[in-house]
Amino acid sequence: MDALSLLPYFKFWTYIFFLIPSSLCSFLVLYYLLFNKHQRHALHNHMIILLLCICLICQLTIYPWMLFFYTHHGYWQRSWIFCSIWTFIDWGLFIMQAVLFAWTSIERHILIFHDRWLTTRSNRFLIHYLPPICLTLYCFIWYGFTYLFPLCGNSVVNYYTTACMNSCLYDSNIFSLWETIVNQLLMNLIIILFSLALILRILWQHHRVRRRVQWRKHRKMTVQLLSISFLYLIFSFPNSVLILLMLCGFALTVHIEIKKYAEFCSYLVILFFPFVCILPLSNLRKKIIKFFTLTQHRHAARIHPTTQHRQ
Repeated sequence: MDALSLLPYFKFWTYIFFLIPSSLCSFLVLYYLLFNKHQRHALHNHMIILLLCICLICQLTIYPWMLFFYTHHGYWQRSWIFCSIWTFIDWGLFIMQAVLFAWTSIERHILIFHDRWLTTRSNRFLIHYLPPICLTLYCFIWYGFTYLFPLCGNSVVNYYTTACMNSCLYDSNIFSLWETIVNQLLMNLIIILFSLALILRILWQHHRVRRRVQWRKHRKMTVQLLSISFLYLIFSFPNSVLILLMLCGFALTVHIEIKKYAEFCSYLVILFFPFVCILPLSNLRKKIIKFFTLTQHRHAARIHPTTQHRQ
């Protein structure tokens, strides 16, 4: 049995291993950010809340559906509407998250180095709220007309794939190139470049310009950005590069085989995202550790008297 035939089994056990803790982590972080007044009003948490909501939608829909698909040995007959919704969530929301995080990597520079730009209500709307609203609408419109309401009218359902809708719009080379270069590759490049630029700016301010950057205040924000950027660099960026190579004619067998593994890795971004978000939230981490510590003590306290009684 070759490696490719083992891949569905590997996907199934990998996804099921991370899905439950990742979903629980998403709920915990969202609860902490939404019901803690200080965290809820912090501008740097707004995009994280939105991104976590997208993650949670994916975790509660496409990942259970994929697991069910793998238990049916790679074939599952589904309706056209269901396939349209699945593919819209699977691909549309995934790209939306990357697009929104690309803006987040830009906005971090504003929040750290140009926070005075956000002192007025009008500036906060124009700089902080309007860009993600426009980007979200762009993704909804783009992928809505791609999968939910295709303009070409002859999209095909493929029962042998997880995201089972093959949109007819991808038959257009212009559409495919725009979707790959702008919506995927460019967003990943923005994430990587602006994350590196953030590191360089912090080092420059600290060592050369000698301007005081409130590092303790912005450390968690910076660490969170860099950690999430690392996720996209490792798991998402290679898949985008391979898609571009295949569109440019490099459709060799080795590239197709590597593409299967790159696509599998790209799905790990959603599963690992909540764990990365929790890293800078020290108070939440302490509460979780305290909860598990108390649970272990209570469990030990229940067992210990029984052991003594038997002795």
